[in-house]
Amino acid sequence: MYGNTAHNIYAQNNIGVESPTKLIEMLYEGVLRFNAQAKKAIKDNNTEKKVYWTNRSVAIITELVNTLDMTQGQVSEYLQGLYSYEIQLLGSASLDNSSDKIDEVSNVFKGLLEAWRESTNVAQ
Repeated sequence: MYGNTAHNIYAQNNIGVESPTKLIEMLYEGVLRFNAQAKKAIKDNNTEKKVYWTNRSVAIITELVNTLDMTQGQVSEYLQGLYSYEIQLLGSASLDNSSDKIDEVSNVFKGLLEAWRESTNVAQ
């Protein structure tokens, strides 16, 4: 449910996306943006917006899980576990109003984004 929503949102807003490589980068960036908004909502004590932005991040991460090519072995298995953990952490952050947990998820995605950019720039 969430996965298709995330993909559709990005597909609608970025019709000119040139490659799946760029789409992954955009999804990682989306998680970071939505986490920042969720963190702000926690600070502002705005439960409705906190849930909204947390759900947007979860939708993107779910899409990332759904698009993994599990025939690629250990890397895909690792990412599946990592993404699943990050989804759980976001749920916990929302329940606990924990900016620290959102920061933890954001730090993981910053690292993934940096690694993705480095690996795709080398490959091109």
